[in-house]
Amino acid sequence: MIDLPLDQVRTLLAAVDEGTFEAAAEVLHVTPSAVSQRVKALEQRTGRVLLLRTKPVRLTESGEVVVRFGRQLTRLERDAAEELGIGERTGPATLPIAVNADSLATWFLPALAGLGEDLGVCFDLHRDDQDHTAHLLRQGRVMAAVTSSPEPVQGCSVRPLGRMRYRAMAAPGFVARHLADGSPSDLLPSAPVVVFDRKDDLQDRFLRELAPGRPPGRFRTYVPSSESFVEAVAAGLGWGMIPDAQAAAHRAAGTLTDLAPTRPVDVALYWQQWKLDSPALAAVAEAVARTAARALARPEGRGGSDRAAVRPPAPGRAAAR
Repeated sequence: MIDLPLDQVRTLLAAVDEGTFEAAAEVLHVTPSAVSQRVKALEQRTGRVLLLRTKPVRLTESGEVVVRFGRQLTRLERDAAEELGIGERTGPATLPIAVNADSLATWFLPALAGLGEDLGVCFDLHRDDQDHTAHLLRQGRVMAAVTSSPEPVQGCSVRPLGRMRYRAMAAPGFVARHLADGSPSDLLPSAPVVVFDRKDDLQDRFLRELAPGRPPGRFRTYVPSSESFVEAVAAGLGWGMIPDAQAAAHRAAGTLTDLAPTRPVDVALYWQQWKLDSPALAAVAEAVARTAARALARPEGRGGSDRAAVRPPAPGRAAAR
């Protein structure tokens, strides 16, 4: 087996995390030339190009393998040193996690409250969509992810967290202007809609279930922020699919109306993490699962009945938000 020098692997990790050789050099307290030389030496040792020298740098497939190995190795090294009470304290370790925006805005952050200090770690949260969170796991950029994909990334375990429920909502004034003269199935397809970003397909999926064969409307407002998305719908810019947790206060205040009470959309969420014997990672996983159990609907097959719910097979926006 090829022996990979740890200082070179750590330099590669720093370049990936910081984005440039110059930024990595500042973190490592060396020159950018030294960073470049170490990465080049590691590439020569593996016989593979590991990084594309763009700004920010980009990993090759071989680089993903080395980064994943390096991050696992440094995590295990730190855990072992702490258990043995040896080694120098160099400050808290960083635990990178990918999470979708709607979870980040609703239930996820309370799961981490107090954990960082107890475990001696800092959290580096990456917000992205389902496809990219899985890619971040493959790259080794994150050690765990909240995702809507039940298929485990290679080298990862997966556990169901529950289902986030979305509802088609609109402001009362919007309903009076656009939906007062007919049913939602007749009028909603042509009404203005708020969309998270161009990967967001949840509104269109809902319409395909509500009004099959009707093309979606062209009046779209893109709002790529979970909190601002809700405010945009409440302000009357369009209708949109909003998680129950974010809609509750607006519904109580009468600033949002449920357009299809019997047709919620449930998005299954899963926790994926590296198969790594790390006490810190295990503690985070348990805290996330406990918080999700309180905040989300039960996973499929674990009780409860939601026969009226629309469950799209691959909810692209649900993970982006």
